[in-house]
Amino acid sequence: MLHIVGLPAFDSNYLWVVHSDCNAWAIDPGIADVVNAYLSEQQLTLEGILITHHHADHIGGLSTLKAAYPQANVIGPYVEKIAGLDVDAQHGTSYALTGLNDTSGNTLTAQCIAVPGHTAGHVAYFIESLADTPRLFCGDTLFAAGCGRLFEGTPTQLHDSLHRLMQLPAHTLAYCAHEYTASNLAFAAAVEPNNAAIHARIERVKTLRDAGAPTVPFILGEEQHSNVFLRTHVLEVVASVSAQAGLALSDSVDVFTELRAWKNRF
Repeated sequence: MLHIVGLPAFDSNYLWVVHSDCNAWAIDPGIADVVNAYLSEQQLTLEGILITHHHADHIGGLSTLKAAYPQANVIGPYVEKIAGLDVDAQHGTSYALTGLNDTSGNTLTAQCIAVPGHTAGHVAYFIESLADTPRLFCGDTLFAAGCGRLFEGTPTQLHDSLHRLMQLPAHTLAYCAHEYTASNLAFAAAVEPNNAAIHARIERVKTLRDAGAPTVPFILGEEQHSNVFLRTHVLEVVASVSAQAGLALSDSVDVFTELRAWKNRF
């Protein structure tokens, strides 16, 4: 049976560990101690690590984990200049996740998807099998009801990256790296106050957070209805962003650019 566990770290991070039987893979291990404690508790061997991008809260534990588990295969984008990578994660290429099997006993594979914008070489990993629900590990590109800041890429890149991810099956479960959902939805409600899907999601998220439960993973298809960064074609969003920017906007990328700037100061 496949298990996916989000280990809380820092103020808002989830460090993801995927395991079946006694084998595990880690995604963006920002702190080694947190991951090591879980591996030890569950008596797991780390077979590999997937890296989405170079920020410290995603790679801070990489060298320590690699030293403890030298057999672990580290996959990530070479263009991000991350020390300790074994395999260059290239767009469209699938990588075997050694030791992880689906319910039919087949070795899982992770397909790399280039999603630049948050950083220049950011990638995501899509895990699909015939027997299990598809899973997406999207780092800091797509958040539940939001998206990452632009540190190195362009608005066009991030806009296109988000829409690239939305081409995946709607029932895909998405695993982002931060618990930002409540604040993202508060912003979404300010942008699109008449959107019933946003308000309904706010209530669901409040119930989860009040119970101490995470809001991640989330269903990818739901983002079309309540993530304003994917709704830059919607008239109410365009009108709100235009009013904030003091410009008459119409182009989707222009709307996205001003929307991301608005979120930065919200």
